[in-house]
Amino acid sequence: MEGKNKRVGVWIRTSTDLDSQKESPEHHLERAKAYCSFKEWEIVKVYDLSATSGKSVLGLPQTNEMISDISSGKITGLIFSKLARLARSTRELLDLADIFNHSKADLISLGEAIDTSTPAGTLFFTVLAALAQFEREEISDRVKASVPVRAKLGKQTGGAACFGYKWKNNQLQINPEEAPIVRRLFEVFLDTKRKRATARILNEEGYRTRSGSKFSDTTVDRLLTTTTMKGLHRANYSRSRGEKKAWDYKPASDWVFTRVDAIIDEDTFDRVNDFLTTQRKSKKKIARVPVKHLFTGFVECSCSGKMYIPSKSSAYVCRKCHKQIDKHDLESIYIEHLKEFLVSKEEIEKYVLEANESFQNKTRELELLEAEGKKVKNEMDKLYDLFISDSIGKPGFERKHRPLEERLIQIDTQIPNLQGMVDAIKQTNLSSQQISEETGQLFQRWDKLKKDEKMKIIETITEKIIVSDNEVELQLHYLPFTHKI
Repeated sequence: MEGKNKRVGVWIRTSTDLDSQKESPEHHLERAKAYCSFKEWEIVKVYDLSATSGKSVLGLPQTNEMISDISSGKITGLIFSKLARLARSTRELLDLADIFNHSKADLISLGEAIDTSTPAGTLFFTVLAALAQFEREEISDRVKASVPVRAKLGKQTGGAACFGYKWKNNQLQINPEEAPIVRRLFEVFLDTKRKRATARILNEEGYRTRSGSKFSDTTVDRLLTTTTMKGLHRANYSRSRGEKKAWDYKPASDWVFTRVDAIIDEDTFDRVNDFLTTQRKSKKKIARVPVKHLFTGFVECSCSGKMYIPSKSSAYVCRKCHKQIDKHDLESIYIEHLKEFLVSKEEIEKYVLEANESFQNKTRELELLEAEGKKVKNEMDKLYDLFISDSIGKPGFERKHRPLEERLIQIDTQIPNLQGMVDAIKQTNLSSQQISEETGQLFQRWDKLKKDEKMKIIETITEKIIVSDNEVELQLHYLPFTHKI
């Protein structure tokens, strides 16, 4: 969030049916301009997809240009009339939300009162990201389910064959060009007992990896420890932590081994790996990384002391008076309270009643202006009917029609500007209404969320949590109320 002088783009995609003035590209642009004027934001670019089908927008030139501008930081937010105009497909909407979230850019929907540059809007963004993650995991689970079956059949489960082998007819076979290099690698290591020296000697002898690169000590280590070399191919043993992150090992019970032709005899392979195991055990262990809990930094005691979770404990403890509360109990209190507030009709109605008076006035002004516009159009239609039926002459028609036409032009100009102001005020005062409607699924799936996703939601909306003997007080900084339980 940049506040004033934020650089944004305007996304215009309207229906092919432009009978309604409110659906015109000009109306949407003027409405966005008024919104930005109120926020003191700068419109850098307009992406005009007028009359473009919303069935699929990813891949369109204007969409690619917008994504490029988001990624490069040319714009840091995108304004559009409503979510259906950004993307009609839920899958594409979630994909776009991921792109914006990754680039720390904001989505601003005028129709649904969503502005992710606000704390409440950030929560909505987090919900979208969580839903996208659920969908990705469901697809991933289906793919994962087929991997063990393919592995047991000795078939390819993804990725290239290890150095020394190749996939042919969906079976792992020895690569006659690479196998001699593997044999030489084991021979050199048994002689030197050093991975770096082994890599140097192989490079000096002119050997290269499959990609044409020189051998390194890490490459040597990987090849020396790959059981495939002794004829025992291991599959379904690792999983990715995510894009550009390291891999984790799956439980050994999930590993699948199949027999293949060996490059190295089993005795030689075991001698090498026994030595490597002894070598690793002699190295110092890496220090344990401190665990960060869900509410770390937010929990305070009523005596003003900070509360934290000591090692091997499951409760937040006050440093001063030693008051404590179980971390699971606190999480249950937190989510139940949040659910009660955000889904409660009574709380929503109370919040609406406390909305800024200017919102009520501008909304009424907009309603009156739209009503006047309809009245002027009706009068123009009646006048035209009189002219067609020769009940009024051309001079009289022009004299009466001209002021009506001028007034209608004024109204059509004023409406989008006034609408933009209403949108901006609504974002400021009523954003929690949209959040209350969008977070139902979040509460149902809270237990399935990953820890970092939960922490992001907590960090977005929590000011502090105060624990006393008989109650827990939650202070949420994006809402105007403080609640006690």
